[in-house]
Amino acid sequence: MKKTIKENLTGYAFLLPNILGFLVFVFLPVFASLVLSFFEWDLFSTPVFVGVANFVKLVKDTYFWKYLLNTLFFMLGIPVGMAVSLLFAIMMNQKIKGIVFFRTVYFMPVVSSFVACALLWRWIYNPDFGLLNGLLKMVGINGPAWLSSTTWAKPAIILMNIWKGAGYNMLLYLAALQGIPDFLYEAAEVDGADIWNKFWHITFPLLSPTHFFIIIMSVIGVFQTFGEIFMMTGGGPGGSTTTIVYYIYNNAFQWFHMGYASAISWALFALIFGATILQWKYTAKFRELTY
Repeated sequence: MKKTIKENLTGYAFLLPNILGFLVFVFLPVFASLVLSFFEWDLFSTPVFVGVANFVKLVKDTYFWKYLLNTLFFMLGIPVGMAVSLLFAIMMNQKIKGIVFFRTVYFMPVVSSFVACALLWRWIYNPDFGLLNGLLKMVGINGPAWLSSTTWAKPAIILMNIWKGAGYNMLLYLAALQGIPDFLYEAAEVDGADIWNKFWHITFPLLSPTHFFIIIMSVIGVFQTFGEIFMMTGGGPGGSTTTIVYYIYNNAFQWFHMGYASAISWALFALIFGATILQWKYTAKFRELTY
């Protein structure tokens, strides 16, 4: 009996650092933000209780809705990114010499520093000496000022995100592709199926759980978009690339509206939670598909 108690105490002792870390760095800040959402506080004066005024202000805030639309616009890149990742995964699933090198090359953007990637793409998008406009000029097209244009800034950010995230999603698709048994393709060949029919009737449906996981994580990731906006456009031009998280950052650390920033944070949490529940509910049949 004493030995069992001692073993249990030892186990709890090993768990204690993680539990303390969760309480101090996750639970307490989350709880504090919930409390702050009912206060008006500028970091320097005494917090003033305002009830649900911050949430009422949020509903009437035209900038919040504009930046929410910006955030939703960035989700247009999700299906494009998934298609690119799947194409790369199919290419990287071939048994050819040197394939490990190519897999490493395509995965490199994922492990590269966000700052380095942002600086690289700022050079690519530079209207005067950038790579993209240089290539366009070679075919007689004058490229726009990508990051300074309200029309092109969002597509430019989407393109960069597709490039940076393609390697990670490619790895997920590659693992799923290698789990599909060969006998399914062999049986399809006996029935006379061509490459397209094998892809559409075998590969794509059996990747459904992977599609589901990537969609869930990508939607959550887009809702949390901040780093690339901070580094490349600063939310401009004219707020055309400002996202919800960037608006939270501005309210909290630029304008010191800590209570309102907390209210927006909880609204964002509700949006992510609701979107995840809807996806979970309406994609159940794809999630459970197996061979």
